[in-house]
Amino acid sequence: MAKRSLHAVLVNGPGDAARLLEPLRAALDGTGPCLLPLDSRDPRLNALLDTYGPGQMTDAEGVTTTRFPEKGTDETTAVIVSTSGTTGDPKGVELTAAALLHSARASLARIGARPGERWLCCLPVNHVAGLQVLVRSILGDAEPVIGEASVVGRATVEGEFTHVSLVPTQLRRLLDGGADFGGVRTILLGGAAAPASLLEAARQAGAPVVTTYGMSETCGGCVYDGYPLDGVTVTESAQGRLVIDGPVLFSSYTGQPPRTGPFITNDLGNVNKMGFVQVRGRADDVINTGGYKVVPGEVARALETCPAVQDVVVVGRPDPEWGERVTAIVVPADPGDPPDVKLLRTHVNGMIPRYAWPSEVVLVDAIPMLPSGKPDLARLRREHSPAKSVTY
Repeated sequence: MAKRSLHAVLVNGPGDAARLLEPLRAALDGTGPCLLPLDSRDPRLNALLDTYGPGQMTDAEGVTTTRFPEKGTDETTAVIVSTSGTTGDPKGVELTAAALLHSARASLARIGARPGERWLCCLPVNHVAGLQVLVRSILGDAEPVIGEASVVGRATVEGEFTHVSLVPTQLRRLLDGGADFGGVRTILLGGAAAPASLLEAARQAGAPVVTTYGMSETCGGCVYDGYPLDGVTVTESAQGRLVIDGPVLFSSYTGQPPRTGPFITNDLGNVNKMGFVQVRGRADDVINTGGYKVVPGEVARALETCPAVQDVVVVGRPDPEWGERVTAIVVPADPGDPPDVKLLRTHVNGMIPRYAWPSEVVLVDAIPMLPSGKPDLARLRREHSPAKSVTY
């Protein structure tokens, strides 16, 4: 099978998005090599370059050099996205131009975006969410606005952009800062599950939020406000995992055989008769405590409704008696009066089974995040001492 040359472009964050536009455009229309965007600050950078073997590399200063030996990639691959590695080693997700363009067109159609409307790019462009902002901009024939999420508050005055993709942490900071959302028509919110309290606060502030669910393997968000984009189908497997099919799927992982058939995700979820998708949480995050299996996302959603909780992530930590204990990492709504374990367990009584109640709470100023906008679960599982813990 013919190989396609691979061009690695190193970026330092959203501010380098402009340097990706032309290589991305060429990768999509077939006039240029496959694009491999990588974070120049990633401590694994040299190992990643050796793994992927790009023939060209443009560094963070814009200097392009030739690298040998070149491994190349499948001739149909337009972009390789290196996953964040939240649950293990990062993977190279190979995406075709057809998949990326279908995803972008379906997204623009779902939100009713018009040609010429500009997007704010404030997400890392080496991850699929930021990259897709650029693909939508190319399709919409409009230069993206490149800047920090904080400029959203000026959109109503300056009219610079109409649409933006954010992660929950960015939206929360905007709300806390009293941002004016009057000039923004769409906020695609993804990267991590958004707390119900955050969505309610956004609605009250007039933020036009559309929640999204997806991953690198689906070219980013493929479910908007619970319903799949055009051409995408989502079903449940017999084991309760979400299964995705459609033209947005990746073609393969780098170094592995081509994908065949629908993509069985690592996410647990439900799909009702109307096609509405509810994500419960990741299967590989399930906590096994005293022989019971607990889905952390379901515990977190119950805890989010507690007025004393501003933000929360639930993880399992090793326990000599129970195997794992349910640990709630909590950002208190009032740091001067933080919730304790007793309060949280009382709050979730009747909402979730008793075995799923948190057995310890860890108070933090903010949830540590990965560059992709996802909580750093590996760090949360190993760091911090409990503020208060109880036994069953």
